[in-house]
Amino acid sequence: MQWNSVSEFFAMGGYAFYVWGSFGVTAAVMGIETLVIRRQRQELLRNLRNELLSEGASS
Repeated sequence: MQWNSVSEFFAMGGYAFYVWGSFGVTAAVMGIETLVIRRQRQELLRNLRNELLSEGASS
């Protein structure tokens, strides 16, 4: 596909809502997934740290 101007590019041949909406949803999901994974990792590390500390105290 060939565009003659920047506005034609952003209009995406009449499918701009679908195309840019898809990009937006994909970017949002990837961002949310990154935040969820980061939070899960922090929680896992905190749990492991607490478990190691409680094992050391019970010895």
